Amino acid sequence: MSDERQFVDSNIWLYAFIHHPDDDKRHEQAKNLIRYSRGITVSEQVIAEVSVNLLKKGKLSELQLGRIIEAFYRRYRVLAPSLETHQIAGKLRGRYCLSYWDSLIVAAALQTNCTILYSEDMQNGLVFDESLRIVNPVE
Repeated sequence: MSDERQFVDSNIWLYAFIHHPDDDKRHEQAKNLIRYSRGITVSEQVIAEVSVNLLKKGKLSELQLGRIIEAFYRRYRVLAPSLETHQIAGKLRGRYCLSYWDSLIVAAALQTNCTILYSEDMQNGLVFDESLRIVNPVE
C-alpha cells in the first residue's frame, strides 16, 4: 500500500472490525487496507462513530472497546476537532454540498494534509481542494 498520508472513514473501520459472512470480500479488503497502509489518520469523530457501532452491532464489551480505542491513539495520528476544523467544514459544505458529518471528516483529512480519504459513503474519485481524493476501497 501507499506511504501517502491517508484518512480512513468510519465505514471502512467497521468493515474491518465486524465480519458478516455475506460480506467476506469487503471485510478482507478493509482489513488489508488498514494492515498494509502507512500514515493513517483518523479523527475523534471517527473513533466515536466506530465505537458506538462496535458496542451495538459488534456486541463488544467495554473492555474490548477500550483496547481498540487505546490502539487507535497508539497506532494512528488522531485529530481532535477544533475551531479551524469547523470553519473548514463550513466552507466545504457550501462548496461541495456535503452533509454536516461528512464535511467534518473531509475537513479533518485536509487539515492533516492527507491525500487520500478512504470512504464508502462519498463519491469515489471526487477531489477536494485539488489535494484530497476520495477512494472507495471496498467496491
